[in-house]
Amino acid sequence: MSVSEFRLLTVLAEEMNMRKAAERLFVSQPALSQRLQTVEKEWGVKIFNRSTKGLSLTPAGERIVEYAKETLEKRERLLEELQLLEPQVHGTLKIACATIVGQNWLPKVLKLYVERYPHAKIQLITGWSSEIVKALYEGDVHVGIIRGTPEWKGRKIHLFEDPLYLVDKDIQNVEDVLSTDKPFIQFKSDSSYYQEIQEWWHSRFQMAPKRSIVVDQIETCRQMAFNGLGYAILPAITLANHEHDLFQIPLLDREGAPIQRDTWLLGYDAAFELRQVQAFVETVELFMAQSKENRL
Repeated sequence: MSVSEFRLLTVLAEEMNMRKAAERLFVSQPALSQRLQTVEKEWGVKIFNRSTKGLSLTPAGERIVEYAKETLEKRERLLEELQLLEPQVHGTLKIACATIVGQNWLPKVLKLYVERYPHAKIQLITGWSSEIVKALYEGDVHVGIIRGTPEWKGRKIHLFEDPLYLVDKDIQNVEDVLSTDKPFIQFKSDSSYYQEIQEWWHSRFQMAPKRSIVVDQIETCRQMAFNGLGYAILPAITLANHEHDLFQIPLLDREGAPIQRDTWLLGYDAAFELRQVQAFVETVELFMAQSKENRL
């Protein structure tokens, strides 16, 4: 089988749905069905059972798909080894990134990365920190970018820290949250962020907010605060270009020090030896240096 046929089988096995697999492979369903029939004819066995509920692997199909996945993984590792012999940066940089960083910080870094290394490709997934660590453990990505304090035994690089602010269109002092009728808009995540905010609130006020709204995405929380639906506590990374739209009150701990969130780059040593990953780290360092100069 060709590489494209190996990929066809792996995508079908991941989706178990002809329509979704056809969309991922950028082919029509009839064309995909015909290609699958050709592959099955070459193997001389049925790989997938078709039904109105979707696809399911046959016992023989499970073995063949496993072989296809292993072959693609070996091919990718070999390509990465060959790329180390090339003077230019090639290959695919695979990143798993915390959603908030992927929306607000990473695009600027990747823009610089693409400008410096036009032959490199990028594969990006975003999600919660637990999903990012899982992707690293399973070898699905080269590096991960997470928020908070990581429990990671591999290599980790501190990228930046940003302070937390209580933001609102009207509230100018922290104590005003006790008298306002506006709700406290919060978002939950699998990181320690939500718990840290709860601890700060109860330490400061020893009582629950009058009204509160809990959403499942920080972007929803941010948009609601920006539109005056309530007040929220947000990291500085989400407030760029909104300095004049909202009052921003720094959150302080009991000692009066700013409360901040850390962002880390994680990965295994073997991944950091890859040329495209080395190039990414160098680009991050360059971007951070340029950002620091622009602030001075």
